[in-house]
Amino acid sequence: MPPAPQAEAPHSSGVALELLVHGVGGTTPQEMLGDPRTTRITGDDTAAVHRRTEDVGAEQHPERHRDGPIAEAYCWSNLTSGNGSRALWLLLLPFMVVNLAHWMRPATRGSARTVRLHGVLVRLVALSLTVLLTAAACEVALDLVAWQCAGTPDCSGQRSWLGFLSTQQDGWFAQPGRRLAVAALVPTAVVGLLWYLSNRTWSAYESQRPLTWDQPDSTDTDDDTDGTDTDDTDTDGTDGTDGTDDTTDDDRTAGTDPDPVPGNPPGAPLVRPALGRPGFWYGRRLVARLRAAHTAAGFLTVAAAVGGAAARHDRAADSPVPAVAGVLFGTVLTLCALVVVAVICHRGRSERRLDNRLDRALTTFLPGTALALLVWAVVYAAWSRPAWVSSGALPGEAVFRTLALGQGLLVVVLAVVALSLYRRAPEPRTTLHGLGGPAVAMLACALGGVMTGGVAQRVADWLDGPGTPGMGAGADIEGPPVLLSWQASVIPVLLLLLLPPLVWLAVRTARHARRLGPAIEAEYEEKHPEPGRTRHIARTRATAALTDSAPGILGLLSAATLLLGAGAVTGSWLTGEVPGLAMDGTGPFLESAAETAQSTGSWMTGFGVILLVTLGRRAYRDVSARRTIGILWDVGTFWPRAAHPFAPPCYAERAVPDLSSRMCAWTGSTRGRLVISGHSQGSVLAAAAVWQLPDSARRRVALLTYGSPIERLYGRWFPAYFGRVPLEGLQRSVHCWRNLWRATDPIGGPVRIDEGQGHEVDRGPLKDPLVYGRTTEHPLPEPILGHSDYQADPVFAVERAALLERLGPVVPQQAGAGAQDWGGAAQGSAGRSSG
Repeated sequence: MPPAPQAEAPHSSGVALELLVHGVGGTTPQEMLGDPRTTRITGDDTAAVHRRTEDVGAEQHPERHRDGPIAEAYCWSNLTSGNGSRALWLLLLPFMVVNLAHWMRPATRGSARTVRLHGVLVRLVALSLTVLLTAAACEVALDLVAWQCAGTPDCSGQRSWLGFLSTQQDGWFAQPGRRLAVAALVPTAVVGLLWYLSNRTWSAYESQRPLTWDQPDSTDTDDDTDGTDTDDTDTDGTDGTDGTDDTTDDDRTAGTDPDPVPGNPPGAPLVRPALGRPGFWYGRRLVARLRAAHTAAGFLTVAAAVGGAAARHDRAADSPVPAVAGVLFGTVLTLCALVVVAVICHRGRSERRLDNRLDRALTTFLPGTALALLVWAVVYAAWSRPAWVSSGALPGEAVFRTLALGQGLLVVVLAVVALSLYRRAPEPRTTLHGLGGPAVAMLACALGGVMTGGVAQRVADWLDGPGTPGMGAGADIEGPPVLLSWQASVIPVLLLLLLPPLVWLAVRTARHARRLGPAIEAEYEEKHPEPGRTRHIARTRATAALTDSAPGILGLLSAATLLLGAGAVTGSWLTGEVPGLAMDGTGPFLESAAETAQSTGSWMTGFGVILLVTLGRRAYRDVSARRTIGILWDVGTFWPRAAHPFAPPCYAERAVPDLSSRMCAWTGSTRGRLVISGHSQGSVLAAAAVWQLPDSARRRVALLTYGSPIERLYGRWFPAYFGRVPLEGLQRSVHCWRNLWRATDPIGGPVRIDEGQGHEVDRGPLKDPLVYGRTTEHPLPEPILGHSDYQADPVFAVERAALLERLGPVVPQQAGAGAQDWGGAAQGSAGRSSG
């Protein structure tokens, strides 16, 4: 297949700009620009574009920058780090992980209904996590504290702060229903806090409308997120807003491109990826709907815990409250729950345009109705029932068991759907043959179970003093549901199962490093090799390759979690006792193993919650820790909140419009050449911003990526959005693109685009270190840079200059010409300076 003919390069004025975008962990403008004197050109304290102070207004004097482009730095680190309070976002980790599962759908062809089902299933898993978190808060506050401890003199007598709720006081709160009504404040406050955080970040992120411009290819009527775009019209009554695809990954926009972009042959159809749609980075409407539904689900969970206990008493005993009141309450509660599920299933994302609509009736009345029902439950439970006495535990066992079974079933169905989609258009590089989304959804459920179960276990141990909850003798209270003990007990077993593959991986990496030694010495043509230096380079390269083994480990972890979780549900259901008691009489070894697993797992779940908070605090105080944790964090919060509204906000909904607006403003006002230069996660932002550009701006932009995970991580894990078809479309749509990578880099890699599509994109692997030993030019040992400092490599400057050369010949032109290409809203050549 011959290379696609390149469109004629646009003429340019003499001025050129390099827009630098940093990666994970962030950096300061001074470090990015290599100058302590910088000036903010545009933006605010959260995200801004900076220049060297001496370069402000440089467009007016292009003759001063003949040796290289003007450098600008876009700093976005405060979008994800900011102040130390954001460390608490780690407690929302399960919500973030399940949101990732939504975007991991395999690339596919056709089968719009199956694709919709994939999105609905992920949203239902996300809803179950909200119910699980609220149920855990109810378990701690209502069951363990208000029902069990306050209702047991031996427990409440040792805690003075429970005196007013204790049955020994024989006061107004001595009745169980009134104690539950007071304790309901805790889970209600948890749900209210989640609503507040989601609403505040929604106002700061999703409600920031991007600037718009006329695009000749933005008149499509399909708004689903399938990785491409066509003029399909939905026929299912959902207006295409399902957060999934109605089209195939090889679809094109209707007709041909009247103004072909570079790399597209004249008359060829234009690939339009999902990330290039006008409304992709504007999820205001969906997040508002999901927030209302999840808030209502939380309030309904608390109402069911409080009102359900009173209704069960009224049905089973002589009560002054008519039993019909409980029946009416249960009916209304069920109807509200069905409405919540219908809202979750009915509508997803809208992307074909900037959707400014809000379903105000839904977002106002659904949470309000659920809160009113919760007030009703509190009043109903607080009604005087003198004969009501608390004993044992509240029936939380059935709730947690139902949640665990429901989550497992949803994940299994999701896996079937994902496999079905993958088989329609298999891509060999796709993670786990399309099962990445179900595996990550299972991981989110496991994280939710560990966090909620860990809190319940630790509170029960604290309330029970020297006793062990659930073990009978010596325990003041019955303790949490036995299922939580079974789930905690499988954690040590899970770690033991993972130990052999991890050891095998370590051995394989060591062998790989040994095999690399001769090749490294031949590569550097070293006549007198040093074994230590060779081993260091080989070990670094072999360790960097471990990233490609992550899908297999995750798949094994998720499969083992699913099977062990099913075993925990079965064991708790059949025995009704914690593992330490259930194994009595089976032999000394099994009895000892069960008790050890139970106690070890209980402490590990509690330790896991504490560890998350500790890591979060350290992440925003220690730069090295922030870089380590930030790899997962910045990937997780790159994607819009399409499944869970309580997940941390999507920083790209601010960063991508910022970058695309800046590029449009600059190219429109100066007619100059622009290289957007992205490192690591910044390369993903850069690519997403280029996809958003109109043709008039895109023809003047070159893309330079280095240390980029755009294919190695995003292309494999999110194939519908960064797979082969979208990346080849990006190569054809942008005038020129170069990607630099190293074999020692554990994150970045080649983009693997077919060279037959035009100019080669990948350049690498670059030498790292630059020289093997000491030389006249390098008298001191050169470091192994790995993922950092790509600009220190001489190849970087060479490739940047080549991109600027390919952008076209220089034709002098006054600044300001062509501003009309951006709808008359172009910014001045230097923007505004904030000093």
